[in-house]
Amino acid sequence: MRAGGWEVLDSADGSRLEALEAPARSGAPPIARAVTLLTVVHGWRPDVERWLLSVFTHCKSDFEALLVDNSGDVRMAGWLQTRTAERLRLVTLDPPLGFATAVNAGIEAAAGEVVVLFDPGVELTGDAITPLLQALADPTVVVAGPYGLRGAGTLKEFEEDAGPEVDAIEGYCMAFRRSDAEGVGGFDPKFRFYRIADIEFSFRLRDRGGRAVAVAGLPIQRGEHRLWDAMPPGERDRLSKRNMYRFLDKWGSRTDLLIGRQ
Repeated sequence: MRAGGWEVLDSADGSRLEALEAPARSGAPPIARAVTLLTVVHGWRPDVERWLLSVFTHCKSDFEALLVDNSGDVRMAGWLQTRTAERLRLVTLDPPLGFATAVNAGIEAAAGEVVVLFDPGVELTGDAITPLLQALADPTVVVAGPYGLRGAGTLKEFEEDAGPEVDAIEGYCMAFRRSDAEGVGGFDPKFRFYRIADIEFSFRLRDRGGRAVAVAGLPIQRGEHRLWDAMPPGERDRLSKRNMYRFLDKWGSRTDLLIGRQ
């Protein structure tokens, strides 16, 4: 993965990629961990507090929690700065970047061999991390999580599926090896909006021959998805369609990556 990555800039003439500098880091290098629990913060402090409390209460693995502040909010940034601790680190993006680029900044900064990406509206109610690490102990599994998706006979539509083997894992909670993510260049930075970015990332991981696995029965609870709820319906539909077109431009002919019904 290129240090700093790339950001997509949209204009009337189309989209272009611009190279980014990696966020500045201070202090000693982070301690290597078994797993990095990563979330991108866009605001909504109560969600972040609830996520952190659930992580530190229930995670039994050798972990770190990594927050990527993509809020552009000075007050949020100040509050987050007071929360850093031995197992809690912060990457601040100023100015805020697109969703995929923000996730990639977290992957690049991660000290864990495995990264578990969360939506901050998700809450752990028990040890959900150990089963995810066990799933990834199988070298044929490249991405795992509680919420699986399968193509409904086409790459244009996906629906939730309990698996265990699925086409993609939803980004509410998705676990993958950091080395695998780096090997495919992370999330596609063209996905400034989060929709479909998780499916595209699952496909680029699976394109190297690995499997996506839905892990049933994890003690995890989904709350409100703020980025969706806070956006006007017309705008979120427009951005969702744009991301689907981007996905299809890359993967529209790859029906071989659909595992089919069992």
